[in-house]
Amino acid sequence: MFQSASEQLSSVRIGTVQYVAPDQIRATLDSEAPESVALNTGEPRPFPRVNGYLLITVDADHLVGQVEWITAEQTASPLQRGRRDTQLVDLPKSLRRLRINPLGMLRNSPTTNEYLFQRGAEALPSVGAAVILPSESQLKAIIDSGEPRHVKIGTSPLAGDAVVAVDPNKLFGRHLAVLGNTGSGKSCSVAGLIRWSLEQAQRPCVKRPNARFIILDPNGEYSSAFEEKDALETRVFRVKVDGDGIKQLKVPLWFWNSAEWASFAQASARTQGPFLRRALREIKSDRSAITEDSTEEKQLRLRRYLSSRLISIRSDFRSGAIQMDENKFGFRLKAIASDLEIKIAEFPSAGLGKIRNAIASALKAAYNSFTDKRTGEFVEYYRAFPEAQIEDVMDAFEESLDGLGGVVYHDGPGENTPLPFKGTDLADHVEMIAMQDNVSQFVDFLVARIRMFLADPTLRAIVDQDEEFTLTQWLNEYLGDSNDEEGSCVSVIDLSLVPSDVVHIVTAVIARMIFEALQRYMDLNGSSLPTVLVMEEAHTFIKRYRDDHDYQDAAAVCCRAFERIAREGRKFGLGLILSSQRPSELSPSVLSQCNTFLLHRISNDRDQELVNRLVPDNLRGLLRELPSLPTRNAVLLGWATELPVLVRMNELPSGHQPRSDDPEFWKVWVRESERKINWQAIAADWQETARETEEQTGSGMSENNAMPIEVQPVPEDEDWPWP
Repeated sequence: MFQSASEQLSSVRIGTVQYVAPDQIRATLDSEAPESVALNTGEPRPFPRVNGYLLITVDADHLVGQVEWITAEQTASPLQRGRRDTQLVDLPKSLRRLRINPLGMLRNSPTTNEYLFQRGAEALPSVGAAVILPSESQLKAIIDSGEPRHVKIGTSPLAGDAVVAVDPNKLFGRHLAVLGNTGSGKSCSVAGLIRWSLEQAQRPCVKRPNARFIILDPNGEYSSAFEEKDALETRVFRVKVDGDGIKQLKVPLWFWNSAEWASFAQASARTQGPFLRRALREIKSDRSAITEDSTEEKQLRLRRYLSSRLISIRSDFRSGAIQMDENKFGFRLKAIASDLEIKIAEFPSAGLGKIRNAIASALKAAYNSFTDKRTGEFVEYYRAFPEAQIEDVMDAFEESLDGLGGVVYHDGPGENTPLPFKGTDLADHVEMIAMQDNVSQFVDFLVARIRMFLADPTLRAIVDQDEEFTLTQWLNEYLGDSNDEEGSCVSVIDLSLVPSDVVHIVTAVIARMIFEALQRYMDLNGSSLPTVLVMEEAHTFIKRYRDDHDYQDAAAVCCRAFERIAREGRKFGLGLILSSQRPSELSPSVLSQCNTFLLHRISNDRDQELVNRLVPDNLRGLLRELPSLPTRNAVLLGWATELPVLVRMNELPSGHQPRSDDPEFWKVWVRESERKINWQAIAADWQETARETEEQTGSGMSENNAMPIEVQPVPEDEDWPWP
């Protein structure tokens, strides 16, 4: 039978508005309103329910509200309608009241006859307005927010199990944080979001989706989550290649920029850092020119060498160091003269002899010595250099450079350009320029740290790659190749066996290289290459840090890399997913750039306080459920959803879940689950790299423990008036 609008309204009406304010509405439920289950909305539904949705009539539309609390008050007034029976005794009755937080407006589209939800209330109801239960279609419109969504991630228990779907452009485009305690389902949610997105994208594609997800996995959990061969085969990179399809993790040390090198070697900012940056510039400048050993390339290297020495001498001349720090300046000139003596034989017509003679004359003019009467030691030193002598040295440099093409003001690459070189070459070069400047005592520990770390066989397998390995190969393997149409959409970088001393640096380098590669892709192509970078255990790698140290440690350098991605990644198509169980330890800069949050169970007070600041005051009622949320349940809020919504995430089959199960102590204790112990196999696996190193050196001694080679001094020229 046809029902009028008033009859339809009366059938779902449950109460009346009693109090109205911009941030809250209070209503009283009718005595006939359902007490546990509502049957008048098309299907049975639990009611009343905290954080559930209700509608309030406002003119021809409906105001959508969320229930914050429900209470029952005792009243002596009779609640029965109709004629009062004077023969009966009126007993106290319960009066149910509730508070509703306004969310937005629900309108019926005149063209499509569908409901459309819009966040924000244009008009508030008046006292006496009807409070009604939403129908199934109305709940669906509230959850869907009237926008086209592509990826279903779960259902909403508070909205009649309406489907919750998201738009990948919003979910991944402006960074997502998945937060929650251990065991609350974070890893499954992350794996599920990736899988469900790829499965949905597969439907309109003839081939595999042109998607790129890169997972930085510090615990080795995700390797098995995408391993089926027919759909979502993944690239897995590990320190140890121990199976089919596993590739060697490669993060060559020549990828590292100067900040990463400084933190790796713990270089002080005032003394050691400048030497390290200079060494990186010079060693990369030399390497960048070596393609063939031609005469032109040799002359270019000589020009760079002479130019850098001339610029250094000019700087000391202008600053007055030739007279105020004359001893240091003199020994530096002496080291330059030794270098020139070797280069004269290779470049006999470059005018280097004139430079050598000018330096010898300057040194002779300032040279002095004495014998210590107490120790008998012969001491050499230099007094203040006459300006005319140093001007002659600079003129000789300029004359030689004019014949070679002029001064080169470092036209080579910067210290952060990824050009190949060996770590041992860098240590040698730092040592050499320190000797030239007579400051070896300040960089001895720096060089020793570089050599010590590079002696680790596990680290060497990651950073000391074959010289034939190129930057193009790395980008093709980790970011994917456009020609690889049947290739993987997911790259899992297993960091579980990376040495703890360098795991932050390795992570920072990978993240930065991906970001800078996408920057350059957009610069050359005019469009972005959408890529999602997933950081598991983000509180370890993106941890707040202090910025008042002499040098930035590895954790700070890693965090700064992700802060830059969080601030600028969206412009270049790089989205970020953070998964963390301790949101209060995350960098505020990174967390503030995340526009969507998926909050699982959170019980820590500090973490709850942090996430409470993510939503407006009138919507914090939903977050009160966080401490008691069951596994798989989460609160979705932010850019990807019009309003915060409680989601029961889709269930992942056990074969698609990351390996993060809780240990079953009881089954092992009572021997229901067999526990095999073979420490010999573990020890052999543990020591395998060390044995390989011993076999390569032929003795159990590593290369760094070998006896040092004595370097014989270059004989002096008898005709050269060397002081």
